[in-house]
Amino acid sequence: MSDKESRHSIRSSVWQEEAEADNPFAAAACYCRGYDVYGDLLGKITYVEYLYLLFKGERPEPAVTAVLEMLAVALANPGPRDPSVHAAMAAGVGGSTAASVLMAALAVGAGSHGGAREIFLALEAWKNNGTELANWRSALAGPAAPTRLQVWPEPEHPPGFDPYGKRCANPVRQTLSHLAAMMPAGRLAWLSQEREALETIAGHPLAMTGVAAAALADMDFSASEGEMLALLLRLPGAAIHALEQGRQGFRQFPFFELDLENDPGPAFREEQA
Repeated sequence: MSDKESRHSIRSSVWQEEAEADNPFAAAACYCRGYDVYGDLLGKITYVEYLYLLFKGERPEPAVTAVLEMLAVALANPGPRDPSVHAAMAAGVGGSTAASVLMAALAVGAGSHGGAREIFLALEAWKNNGTELANWRSALAGPAAPTRLQVWPEPEHPPGFDPYGKRCANPVRQTLSHLAAMMPAGRLAWLSQEREALETIAGHPLAMTGVAAAALADMDFSASEGEMLALLLRLPGAAIHALEQGRQGFRQFPFFELDLENDPGPAFREEQA
C-alpha cells in the first residue's frame, strides 16, 4: 500500500474496504471481520448471526444463535407500559420526526431502572459472582461502593430484579425457561435453578433485565457490549408503538385517565378550552 493509499484507508479491525478502480470513495468489496459481506455473507447469514459477528468477531455456534434469536424476540417490544416505549409514543403522537422518536426511546431506555444500564450492572454482577450463591448473597446484601467516577446515579435496587414486583412475572419465567433449555450448563440454567433463592436474598423478584444479562453472559458479551446490544434490540417495539400512536392521536393514548386532586370540574375545563 502506498503512502497516499495509507492516508485515505479506513482504520478499523471490524471493517475493511477495497475501492472501486475508478472511484476511491466507492467500495468494490466490503469485509466485516474478514468476511466478504456482499460476496460471501449476504443470503447465507441471518441478522442475529451478523450482529454477533459484528460484536464478537466470529460467527456464533448454533446454540448461541438460537439464544440470541430468542433474546431478540423477548426484548424487541417491552410494551406501552415500558418507559422507553412510552417516551417514543409521546414523541410520535406529538408529530416528532422518526429520529426523534427513537432518540427518546434510547434516552429513557438507557437507564438503570429497567434499562440498558441495568443490564450493564447485572452483567458486571455475573462477572464478579459467577454461579456461587454465597457470592450473590454477599453482593445483594448491600450496594457495592463505586469503583470509579461515573455520571450514573447509584442504583436504588439490585440490578436484574424488579423493585416493585410482588412475584416473578410470567413472561420473565417463560423466557428464562426457554433460554435455559438451550444452554443447560451455563448461567441461565443456574439462574433457573436458583431463581427463588436469589429473589429471597434480593428481596425482589427477578426481572427481564436479569434474564437478559444471564443470556448475554452465557454468550460471552462484556458489560459494555451487552448494554449496547440491549439498546439496539429494544427499538422495534418503540418504533411501531410510536407509529401507531401517531395515527391514533393523543385522545386515544392507551392509559387510564389521571385522577386529579382538587379537580375544578368539567365545566371549568370546557370554559378554558
